[in-house]
Amino acid sequence: MNAPSPRDKLSPAELQALFLFEALDEGQLAWLAERGSVEVRQGGKPVYSQGEPATCFFVLLSGTVAVFRRVHGDDIEFGRTDQVGVYSGATQAYLGDRVDQVYPNTLKAITDVELFVLPAEEFAHAIRTWFPMALHLLEGLFFGTRASNTIIGERERLEALGSLTAGLTHELNNPAAAAVRATDTLRDRVTKMRHKLARIADGRVDGTRLHHLVEMQDEAVKRAYSAPKLSAIEAADAEDEVTDWLEDHEIERSWDIAPVLVAGGIDSAWLSEATGSLGEENLQAAVGWLTYTIDTELLMGEIEDAVNRISGLVDAARQYSQLDRASQQPVDVHELLDATLVMLQAKIPSGVRVVKGYGRDVPAVPAYGAELNQVWTNLIDNALGAMNGSGTLTITTWREGDRLFVEVRDTGHGIPADIRPRIFEPFFTTKPVGEGTGLGLDISYRIVVNKHHGDIRVDSQPGDTRFRVCLPVTPLTGAGEPQPAAAEATRTPRTETASG
Repeated sequence: MNAPSPRDKLSPAELQALFLFEALDEGQLAWLAERGSVEVRQGGKPVYSQGEPATCFFVLLSGTVAVFRRVHGDDIEFGRTDQVGVYSGATQAYLGDRVDQVYPNTLKAITDVELFVLPAEEFAHAIRTWFPMALHLLEGLFFGTRASNTIIGERERLEALGSLTAGLTHELNNPAAAAVRATDTLRDRVTKMRHKLARIADGRVDGTRLHHLVEMQDEAVKRAYSAPKLSAIEAADAEDEVTDWLEDHEIERSWDIAPVLVAGGIDSAWLSEATGSLGEENLQAAVGWLTYTIDTELLMGEIEDAVNRISGLVDAARQYSQLDRASQQPVDVHELLDATLVMLQAKIPSGVRVVKGYGRDVPAVPAYGAELNQVWTNLIDNALGAMNGSGTLTITTWREGDRLFVEVRDTGHGIPADIRPRIFEPFFTTKPVGEGTGLGLDISYRIVVNKHHGDIRVDSQPGDTRFRVCLPVTPLTGAGEPQPAAAEATRTPRTETASG
């Protein structure tokens, strides 16, 4: 209930005493005096609340008011004044239904206050009628700024996409080139193996020995498939041993054959046992055929690894872009994070160690997967930039009640306390000119807070910076629509102590 006002109206002379109306003529002042009213609000009560329909324009006549905005779930005071004539409320009413007409903040009466109140539609009519040129300028400024923000935001996304595409292309090129090289070599080995087979089967090897040779080949294939990985020293010692055996049996090109046999898990003891019944006259051809067989298996393994690598990268790109998913559905956050790391692999310096601490009880969450990947991309990219090529990137997830947390932590230089309150502002960046638009964290904020009804917080000190994203586990209600509480709020990141 509003407290009763000792007066219901202001006279034109009283209105002219307010700095906002001092330049109006008598007719305009009389028009305002007739349509406006005087109201009183009790101290401690809101004059209006953020997110409510903007129905009135308010001018302070007496008392003290404070402006609050809801940021990260908390009502933060942004200003307090007792200056007569200050105004607030439906200040964008002149834009009509082209924008959402809601209060962008909360105005609270600190003491009992007296206000001049003008209905929003009357305020809009006055602006359009009395100041047509100013109206055009204001509309151009408002919509021009919004359009430029949209264009620059799209440019930011395109630049990020270009960078990721370049990285993915680089990652795909390596296994693709390996597969091509292995295929060319395999073609040569298969041709030579056919020649060896022709020499073995030209009648000089009886059926029993030929059967034994085929069995030896099958066993060699099995050993090659399960051959253990040897260290450089272990491989060198094994190659020396096999080379000695080959030279003792007068096998040509022993230095070239030995590395292939060792890579296939073949040692001198196995060679002695496998070739014992073939006879010295057949040994050169048999060992050559055996070498080509193992080399062929190893090359096919290389091709398989390369193709699997390409398949994994394509799957990561699909997971990252979420092209085969509905816009909003339950997603595995760990899959999204892994896909993002794969896409950013080319940007992760060799001096940066990546540590993943994924919680086991983390459920799928209802979300827009592709947009969450954009959040992870921005946070990880910023973390990499802060570490200047060396450090530890730690990604941790856990669940608390009906909330899922994702923390991206780096050991970089940290965010200075004086700029920390501004990092979520559009176009604010600490990067040199040309290296960033300052929209990465702004976009991340909008995706997490506005679209997913979550929260994003930062805690930073030199050597330990943590961005913590909180997402609801329960299905989103009205997801995708900006929440009035966050739609126009100044982004002041909520900070916590390092131990928190």
